[in-house]
Amino acid sequence: MGRWAVWRGVPLCILLLAGVVNCKGTSGEAEAAGGESDSTEAASASALALPVVGQEVRQGDLVLSVITTGQVRAEQTAMIKSETQGTISEVLVRAGDRVRAGQALVKVDLRTLDLDVQEASAKLSAARLRLLDNTVPDSIVTGKALTGDRLRNAEVRAGLEEANVALARAKLRRDKATVVAPFDGVMDEIKVTMGDRLTEGQDIGRVVNLDRLRIDAAVLEHDLPLVRIGGVAVATASAMPDKPVQGTIAAVLPTVDSATRAGRALIRARGNGILRPGMYADVRLEASRLTDRTIVPARAVIERDGRPLVFVVKGGRAQWTYILPGRTNGVDTEVLPDSSTGQIPVKAGDVVLVEGHLTLTHDAPVRVVKRQEQER
Repeated sequence: MGRWAVWRGVPLCILLLAGVVNCKGTSGEAEAAGGESDSTEAASASALALPVVGQEVRQGDLVLSVITTGQVRAEQTAMIKSETQGTISEVLVRAGDRVRAGQALVKVDLRTLDLDVQEASAKLSAARLRLLDNTVPDSIVTGKALTGDRLRNAEVRAGLEEANVALARAKLRRDKATVVAPFDGVMDEIKVTMGDRLTEGQDIGRVVNLDRLRIDAAVLEHDLPLVRIGGVAVATASAMPDKPVQGTIAAVLPTVDSATRAGRALIRARGNGILRPGMYADVRLEASRLTDRTIVPARAVIERDGRPLVFVVKGGRAQWTYILPGRTNGVDTEVLPDSSTGQIPVKAGDVVLVEGHLTLTHDAPVRVVKRQEQER
């Protein structure tokens, strides 16, 4: 019997059912395979996406600047000196401590100072008695109390004025037995210790206000007319370039150094814990302000075939976009309208690449990350 004879007795419906099952199984396997392929392609595309750093295009003012250097100084710094004398009983702060205005720093033993006040008070009482001795006889003879110049002369002869001054001075020395901080700041140094014998005028320590800074920036003579009082100034320490301090140009000083041919701009700024008195900082001084411009980071602008462009991220891909750059201050660059279309090819909110884009090709897959992640 041939093999067809075997199938002859099998109902047609069973054969059809088997075909359907086989077809469904084949279709399901194909769909599963297709899903796995799509997943693999997506994972492969994600793996190929290069990590880059992006920054948004903005619409705003472009501040053109004069770039220079300056020395940082404290707006308030004071060497605290003793206004009394005696033995130091307490030193309440150490170098590096932050202090508030009026906070006690050093205390002097009051016992000697109290005795000085008592002695001066006794001398004043004696002077008053001498005044009575000088004025009572005259009052008895004339029947009138001394007034005017005669009373004044009697007080001088009795030493009353001198005694009053001595008592006031003794009380002041006692009041100054507690040395206090003249303003908020940080103790730069302490020059005394407990048990030292303190004299009037002796140095106790230096306090520096790190919150109010002054920066003396050198400005070449041909740049001086460009610097605007009241303009923005940005100072950056070379050790921490990512933490700038913004201040205000307070004055342009009148003299120019004949050797360096540079004048000075005075900047006032709030401290940020990075800039400290004595440091030198890189300074950008506002020279002029171009308002309402389309601005991209200067680092985003590169050249291909002699034409400037930026990479704009669209749909996970870096697409180069030719631009016409305008003025720049080294940090930001304005984008001008295209000469043929009159349109600006980028707009505020677009993300342009500032790191990892130098070797990219057009439409390359990218993944925008933070700078720290990109460095890893």
